[in-house]
Amino acid sequence: MTEKTEKLQRTLVGKATSVKMDKTVTVLVERRVKHPIGKFVVKSKKYHAHDENNDVKLGDIVEIQETRPISRTKSWTVSRIVERAVII
Repeated sequence: MTEKTEKLQRTLVGKATSVKMDKTVTVLVERRVKHPIGKFVVKSKKYHAHDENNDVKLGDIVEIQETRPISRTKSWTVSRIVERAVII
């Protein structure tokens, strides 16, 4: 086969909660899961994502994309900034 198959990469959308590290941002991803009783429960998980130019600011909504492991805790990169945080 000469056709090139492109691997699908997972993407998640979350809020930047920490930007104190160099070229790294912590992203909080929340998802709603239905409980067996019928209520919706918000589950959350934090990911470390690579931010090459340190563009992301605290509170920004970002999209992260899965990539090869960059460090022990980083295997995601920031693909785009969906929404900037409102500065008060």
